[in-house]
Amino acid sequence: MSEVLVNEYRGGYVENVHYGHICGVDADGIRYGTGNVRHLTFLRSSGKPIQALPALIHGADEAFGLSEKETAIMSGSHWSERFHVSELESMMAKIGVDEEQLVCSPTYPLNGAARDELFVSGSPKRRIYHNCSGKHLGILSLCKHKGYDLQGYTDTDHPAQLEIAATLAYLAAMPVEEVVTGVDGCGCPVFAIPLDRLATAYLKLALPELIEDESVRRAAIKIAGLMNRHPEMVSGSGQICSILLLDDNIVAKGGAKGVYCFGLREEGLGFALKVLDGSQEEWPLIIASILEQIGYSRQETIDRLRALAPADMLNDNGIVAGRNEAVFKLQRYE
Repeated sequence: MSEVLVNEYRGGYVENVHYGHICGVDADGIRYGTGNVRHLTFLRSSGKPIQALPALIHGADEAFGLSEKETAIMSGSHWSERFHVSELESMMAKIGVDEEQLVCSPTYPLNGAARDELFVSGSPKRRIYHNCSGKHLGILSLCKHKGYDLQGYTDTDHPAQLEIAATLAYLAAMPVEEVVTGVDGCGCPVFAIPLDRLATAYLKLALPELIEDESVRRAAIKIAGLMNRHPEMVSGSGQICSILLLDDNIVAKGGAKGVYCFGLREEGLGFALKVLDGSQEEWPLIIASILEQIGYSRQETIDRLRALAPADMLNDNGIVAGRNEAVFKLQRYE
């Protein structure tokens, strides 16, 4: 059964209700929860740091001389700001692939200023403007390095995708046969696993010492560290992932349709949440509430989240028209 995570008030009355599920785990199992802690959840783009791991496990980033920023964007949902496009074009040249080899469809940037600039200049859509193009280039780097066929790299039975699925199952501590597979918006396979398993995978990204396999552990250390050192590559300017990753105690990534995951290094906790209506606007409010409820000590991180999504909702004239409130209480599992 889902629980109410956030209420939106207008005129003193509840106008919108956002239901969902939250799970928090430590090395011994489930420690916090709201709703169904085992809700089957499609990772969407929260899976990108994990999807990047096989390329790093096999050393594709080093083989092609990729920079830290180029490697970091493999895990990102970039907004095609100029600095993103520069890194993506450099990646293509180093890996030796053409833009047309990317399966993700041509589009315009998510960043409004970048999109407007292209509109004004009459510039066309491009595949690397797609927010998943860094992930695709990471998978193509793996294929080039290992000699896998570049054609069909998004097929579920392609060697690259089989390695990604196996890596996810390993981090989530579950049989790969139980990982549910669908198709993501960008054309790649998208995986669904129970929420507690997803939280476990993020716990291991935050605490790689829990990963027994040395090659996977090294890759996890690398990608999580790069996400913190180059948070702007993981999202867009002023977006939640880039803001959370400013905190070097956190590894975090969100995905479409309301899924968000983060791991806390010092606390030894991994969290995964799902807003059932697919909304993303409530993420900062929900995560701030989670951090407050567990007694998170870095107040500046909570303050940045509160600034990103203030409780007071302003209308077009800048007048307070309503209020958002996180209303859930985390249950503690002993």
